[in-house]
Amino acid sequence: MSYCSAIEAMPEPRRSLHARYHDEAYGFPVDSDNGLFCRLVLEINQAGLSWETILKKEENFRTAYDGFDIDTVAAYDDVDRERLLSDAGIVRNRLKVNAAIENAKTIQRLQREYGSFDAWLDHHYPRTRDKWARLFRKTFRFTGGEIVNEFLMSIGFLPGAHDPDCPVYAEILKHRPRWLDAPSPTQ
Repeated sequence: MSYCSAIEAMPEPRRSLHARYHDEAYGFPVDSDNGLFCRLVLEINQAGLSWETILKKEENFRTAYDGFDIDTVAAYDDVDRERLLSDAGIVRNRLKVNAAIENAKTIQRLQREYGSFDAWLDHHYPRTRDKWARLFRKTFRFTGGEIVNEFLMSIGFLPGAHDPDCPVYAEILKHRPRWLDAPSPTQ
């Protein structure tokens, strides 16, 4: 069952929680590096949990990670790590917290080399899902195939976020997701 169909089958208030993300964020292009970092951190934290858990904690993540400001998170020290690990409002997993901090540092390096995280993504586009997963595993921490796939779909780099008959699909097309410009090769 697709995410689009699953939302319609959900009872309220779960439907409202998911509908906001589905209708306003999922699959829409993201061009700010902090926005991309936000999506990456949320996708990493979802691993092993439900997306609903992440949606419920999204604002807590935003506060805990200083609005997903890459430079701020990259400068986190051990005190910040411990603060995050004791914050019940987010996912308190040492590997995921460390991944967020180290990935912020990696993005800073990519910004120096490519001008932006977004430009780095563009530089490597198009790729198969498997090649994207290998690139992310080589470049970032805590990024397996499913995390990378969902991240890239969520930012409009790969198709599949919405069914073609979903009303949001037509809206996303107006925003020219990356996969429209040069369709990604098949797996």
